[in-house]
Amino acid sequence: MHDGDGQGGHERVPGRQRTRFPGISSRAYEHPADRSALVALRKLSGFDQVFKALSGLLPERSLRLLFLSDSVRVSERQFGHLHDMLLDACYILDLAKVPPMYVTQDPQPNAMCIGLDEPIIVVTTGLVELLDEEEMRAVVGHEVGHALSGHSVYRTILLFLTSLALKVAWIPLGNLAIMGLVTALREWFRKSELSADRAGLLVGQDVRASMRGLMKIAGGNHLHEMNVDAFLEQAEEYDSGGDLRDSVLKILNVLPRSHPFTTVRAAELKRWAESRDYQRIMDGHYPRRDEDKDASFGDSFRESAASYASDVKSSKDPLMKLVSDLAGGAGDLGGRVKRGFDGFKSPPPPKNGPAAEAQ
Repeated sequence: MHDGDGQGGHERVPGRQRTRFPGISSRAYEHPADRSALVALRKLSGFDQVFKALSGLLPERSLRLLFLSDSVRVSERQFGHLHDMLLDACYILDLAKVPPMYVTQDPQPNAMCIGLDEPIIVVTTGLVELLDEEEMRAVVGHEVGHALSGHSVYRTILLFLTSLALKVAWIPLGNLAIMGLVTALREWFRKSELSADRAGLLVGQDVRASMRGLMKIAGGNHLHEMNVDAFLEQAEEYDSGGDLRDSVLKILNVLPRSHPFTTVRAAELKRWAESRDYQRIMDGHYPRRDEDKDASFGDSFRESAASYASDVKSSKDPLMKLVSDLAGGAGDLGGRVKRGFDGFKSPPPPKNGPAAEAQ
């Protein structure tokens, strides 16, 4: 352990020496799709006022009282090791006000950052019991990343709308309208999880620990039976395997989820950890918070569009390959779709081959 270093009324208590990022903006680690959505929302006139007005309708006060009354608040005297990790994560990401953190009894491993006025972090006993110190450090950093990005506001609204959708499920049109909002928020939130995974890596600075944590969330506390490299191979198989039917099923499977699949998250985080962007941050070159007011929505939108285009171009998913080929001017849409449902793995027949002569 290193000597405490005062910052914003709390101490840094790292288990080992790690880089700190003074004044870092959440734009440094946000996924391009997440970042463009947030910049657009923040640029909307009256956006903050609208959401503050909603606070009277949302059960935020009830949630705070619930966790205060029926969970354990992390402090120097309760879950001290989590308290140290929380202070450390806030120190590394330069978040001056430490969010309250609670441990709640739930065997399902989970964590969340919620709240409209002020974020609070909640972790379940299932998660605390599942992860080792370095894996848990990445999770705490993940949640602090949500707090720094302002994700807690939208997460709270998503929870509220999901609950409301269940209550009005008997009203067809009302439920349809709410579920449209929920679906859009879920799509954004899945991207925000990729951002927060990056924040967790910036805090923990141990990519293998981040990988192990995701692997345990998928497969439980049998680490001796699992292998990170094999887990990442699953992500590769998921991305590239199957035909167009599987591509459609992937979309349908992910729509009701608030989080991306764990193998996908692991592969995304590994790619980012190996990228130039991550290395530049580690070298101290990153956007600062005091520059956020000058952030250009146009630039963020272009970055998001470029990111999607790059993902489509590099993806091995059959549907994405089809989109990429068509965008590149490839023809024979009907034939390609038919081959997709027949396997899509074999290359198209040569133009002067027997198949061409038979047409």
